[in-house]
Amino acid sequence: MKCTSVMPRRAFVAGAATLMIIGRSGARAQPADYPSRAVRVIVAFTAGGTTDILARAVGQKLTERFKQPFVIDNKPGAGGNLGTELAARAAPDGYTLIVNSVGPMAVNPTLYKKLNINPLIDLVPVVQIAEVPNVLLVHPSVPARTLADLVAHARSKPGELNYSSTGIGTSSHLSGYMLGRRAEFEATHVPYRGADALNDLIAGRVQFMFATIPSVIQHIQSGKLRPIAVSSARRSRSMPEIPSVAESGYPGFEAGSWFGFFAPKGTPEAVILMLNKAVNEALPSLESQMVREGADPVGGTPEQFGQFVQAEFEKWRAIVRESGATAE
Repeated sequence: MKCTSVMPRRAFVAGAATLMIIGRSGARAQPADYPSRAVRVIVAFTAGGTTDILARAVGQKLTERFKQPFVIDNKPGAGGNLGTELAARAAPDGYTLIVNSVGPMAVNPTLYKKLNINPLIDLVPVVQIAEVPNVLLVHPSVPARTLADLVAHARSKPGELNYSSTGIGTSSHLSGYMLGRRAEFEATHVPYRGADALNDLIAGRVQFMFATIPSVIQHIQSGKLRPIAVSSARRSRSMPEIPSVAESGYPGFEAGSWFGFFAPKGTPEAVILMLNKAVNEALPSLESQMVREGADPVGGTPEQFGQFVQAEFEKWRAIVRESGATAE
């Protein structure tokens, strides 16, 4: 994919559409007293992860713009469900937001037999921040430098290779499951809780893993892990030399992560549009940093983000059901 010094065209087109909507909304889109105090931004995962990194980067820009602190509040637990529920149950006044991702929004409604909320209904989209491809990694001891090499190696040792993930039903797990199905090889899934999945890959106790680029880019640069392919439909701007799974013989393979702002249902439309405009205008100044760290900035309207989330839910619902994965 061609690298440029500007945001992707679709993000700018989406941003222009947002400005048109705001213009038609007139004074409703500019509540004079918002924000008049600190805004809480929930992150449903631990500090230092991809969601947290993106939330803090954009939150700082919002703090600078609105002259009020946008305070990151990490509330990890239950695969992101804990923080997601806290956000959904918060007062819909614009003073509690959440930066959320594919797991809690698109996977967990199917993965968990019972949730206390429906995130697709109880949260409303504000704006997508970024797409973050998963990268397929192998330990350097694995004799594979291409996806074809890895598939051939796995087929020669059916069931003997192990792949780690950050938990059952995570994007990391389901990407590995999808690859095994498409490439017709057997490997053993080893679920972990968080960073131990990566630590055991670095130690060579498991052979391969899908992980978000920001969480592993330093280990790739140091040579501790070898990248094989990215899970996005196109190559990542952060690692343009690494081919996608789709172009490596498995067209249509797409299993990346994504991140964006949501607000409790009932939050005033004027506040939603105001925040949407602010994030869209902040993303160009963050672009080089985000791409360097492994994220592709997106932006766009709330409507576009909502349609995208619904499509992601439907895609992952089918994959979760096919895999038989469940979580309590």
